[in-house]
Amino acid sequence: MANRKPELFRHEGVICRTPEETAALGAELAADFMVGSVVSLEGTLGAGKTQFTKGVAQALGCDAEASSPSFALLHEYPGGRVMLFHYDFYRLDEADELQTAGYDDCLAAGVTLIEWGNKFLEVLPPDAWRLQFEILEDGSRRIRKL
Repeated sequence: MANRKPELFRHEGVICRTPEETAALGAELAADFMVGSVVSLEGTLGAGKTQFTKGVAQALGCDAEASSPSFALLHEYPGGRVMLFHYDFYRLDEADELQTAGYDDCLAAGVTLIEWGNKFLEVLPPDAWRLQFEILEDGSRRIRKL
């Protein structure tokens, strides 16, 4: 598979035609993730954020398959080369709610992926990646770095 990371920086982004391609992009990018990496996954419901996370979790070698943390706020995936923390800010009303979820500790302890991270931009580290997920008319997904 060709390295698609440079395409994320272009306006067109990367087009993923299937959920498997979205997961594969997550797996490909996971090779660069290390302890302290933070990625905000931004886009509408069903745009592929959790599929992307599944690919990251698999590539990191995590013990379980990733699923949406919408109702739990946080899923933790151990067992890989680094710990994966998967947040979902969708149901949060205020950023202060993150204090009870150990957010700051997670940022320093592993790779942190945050669905709906744009809801509280002020809590994202300055070097966090922001990826936008967009559903196109043909049902494919466009993913690009903001």
